[in-house]
Amino acid sequence: MSKVFWCKNCLNMSTRPRIEFDSRGWCNACQWMEEKKVMDWAPRQQELKELLNKYKSNNGHFDCVVPVSGGKDGSYIAYKLKHEYGMNPLAITVTPALSLELGDKNLNSFIRSGYNHIKISPDEKVMQKLNKLGFIEKGFPYYGWLIAVRTAVIRTAYNFNIPLIMYGEDGEIEYGGSTETKDNSFQSVDYQKKVFFESGYDQILDGLKVENESDLYFWKFPSEDEIKDKELYTTTWSHFEPWDSYRNYLIAKEHCGLSENEDSNDGTFTNFAQNDQALYALHVYLMYIKFGFGRATQDAGIEIRRGAMTRDQAINLVRIYDNQYPSQYLELYLEYYEMTKEEFDSVIDKYANRKLFEKIDGTWQPKFKTGVDF
Repeated sequence: MSKVFWCKNCLNMSTRPRIEFDSRGWCNACQWMEEKKVMDWAPRQQELKELLNKYKSNNGHFDCVVPVSGGKDGSYIAYKLKHEYGMNPLAITVTPALSLELGDKNLNSFIRSGYNHIKISPDEKVMQKLNKLGFIEKGFPYYGWLIAVRTAVIRTAYNFNIPLIMYGEDGEIEYGGSTETKDNSFQSVDYQKKVFFESGYDQILDGLKVENESDLYFWKFPSEDEIKDKELYTTTWSHFEPWDSYRNYLIAKEHCGLSENEDSNDGTFTNFAQNDQALYALHVYLMYIKFGFGRATQDAGIEIRRGAMTRDQAINLVRIYDNQYPSQYLELYLEYYEMTKEEFDSVIDKYANRKLFEKIDGTWQPKFKTGVDF
């Protein structure tokens, strides 16, 4: 990383994993934004209809799975599938480790708005071990939950003989990353391991000590032998129509009872997303000290690309919000990870990017100014 620079249209950084830039200095998320505006979506809409018709049940059985947290995106997709396409979705939630009151409220509101729903609560002790191991070894404070959002959902779809799983957006395509699935709606297990788990999945599970192998049931993908006689198609809604998180929020608010935070969320200027768990604030702080961009940078990029904010406005907001240590949850984190403050901070320090940050009076401060290349 000889030079650090920002996208000339949004504020994606050159430090972002798997990101690419064109000759103008525009990141691939902004290139995709341009492409979405002029591309003909009719073929993809037809592909979606054919996919839904292929798996649609005519006997009252569930015909697709939608992972939900009670937030805007899963709620929007479940609403569209049920009310626009006549599908019978089964909504699935993987219980996060440190859920927030607002997230619990939104999930209950979603369920009451008229959906069949299953909450999967994998073994909390195993979840804690995986989350702690992920925090220490990978700088991913909810790594166990991140795995289960894929493995437990796929396991449940398999057990219920539901062949179609519909996730929200492909974050790699929408926000800047691998373009491997840009023209392909299917996400293989190998792709999910490589991109979402950053190729550390097998090592983390192999390094975990459990009493019985069955304790890891919800953290393992079904084997090829298990699913050889069954079809299982994992895809994302964003492949089939232009993704718009703010539109999703409005639909979820109107039809699924979604509530937003009274104040802005931790580390950003928005208040209507990622309100389900306390560990998310730690996740985006670690992202910030690893790569130099945090939650506000991500939110600002979305707003720029949808035309709701200028780049200069975004720079001002990012400089205010991005570097926020999640001190309000610190005691909760220490209790959950069973760590002292010194042990916790040593993990934080391990992942601080010394090219980008320096420690001043006990806190990591940026050497850079967002938007100014160096």
